[in-house]
This record gives sequence, C-alpha cells and structure tokens, in this order.
Amino acid sequence: MPSDVTLALGGPAQDLLFREARTANSFTDEPVSDDTMRAIYELIKYAPTSFNGQPLRVLLIRSHESRMRLVRNMSGPNQAKTHAAPLVALLAADLEFHETLPRLLPHLPGAVDMLADSAIREEAAVFNGAMQLSYFILGVRAAGLAAGPMIGFDEDAINKEFFGDGGHKVIAVVNIGKPGENAWHPRSPRLAYDEVFTVV
Repeated sequence: MPSDVTLALGGPAQDLLFREARTANSFTDEPVSDDTMRAIYELIKYAPTSFNGQPLRVLLIRSHESRMRLVRNMSGPNQAKTHAAPLVALLAADLEFHETLPRLLPHLPGAVDMLADSAIREEAAVFNGAMQLSYFILGVRAAGLAAGPMIGFDEDAINKEFFGDGGHKVIAVVNIGKPGENAWHPRSPRLAYDEVFTVV
C-alpha cells in the first residue's frame, strides 16, 4: 500500500478481518452460542443487496441428527471438517425473497412485479445472497472466530434434504469456531494489483 495512504480502518482491525484472517480447516471444541451468532448478524445485516431484497437465509446445524444429514452430502475431506466443527451454518438464497419487499421497500411498490419472472428472481437471489455471504464471513472474523466456507457438496441433495419445498437454494456451507491445531494450510500467493486492476 502506498505510504501516503491511510485507511479509515485501523491496522489491528485490518489484520483481524483481512491480512491475518484465514480459512480454518480444524477447530477447537469450544461452542459458538446463539448470542454470538445474533451479534454477528446485527453487524452484517447491512450488506448491500439489490432492491434491499436480503435473500440470505441461514440454517444453523446444531443437532447431531441434522449434522449427519449434512455430512453425508459433503464431498471428500469436507465431511470430516463439517463433522468436527463446533457450529455449521448452511447459507441459502430464498428464491421467494420478493414476498418481503413490500415491507422492506415500501417506497417502491412495483418492485415485486419487477421480480415476477422466476429465472430473474433466482439470479438476483443467488447473486445478492453471495454478497451477504461475504459479509457473513467478515462478521465471523470480527467476532474473533474463524470461518471455513465450502462449496464442495451435493447441491441438489442438500436442497432436497433441508429445503424440500424448493423455495431455497444452498450457496455455501460454513464451519465456524475457534481455530484448532494445524488449522491453516500454507498461505497461497495472491495476484498483484496490476494483474487485477486496469485503468481505461
């Protein structure tokens, strides 16, 4: 970063949320409380979404029976990680999110009509849910926890298992907790600024 640029976010917070934050592959057995998850949500609920649609829905997998139903639909090594994590969150997009728009967007009464096409609505739900997922991960980090987001799973099977009505579409499975022993793989390199940014 250029030496004459100062970000509004202080160095320790930059480290916590970005520079030193890692995707955890193992966790301690310290539980993650509902109060902690509520505090995380209160922090991240202002993520930007089109139409203020807020399609993200979070299913916290706490019971052993539900955990086993999820684990059997995870891929390869994700099964063991998901089995061992203190808390697992199933993040999904509500494909009928437009039904809440009259309450969330009262100044734009035509918003529901604009999302009448189910294909357009699903695309909007998944895109905006993914933006909310990013905020969710930052919120977990802000709570001093580690997140292990994964997309290695049988999407159709999980949708049927946990969202049988067809009204939701899973986006990611996120393991949450305090990082355990050997939680980190070696950090992989990142692209340089000039490889990502172009000025026109």
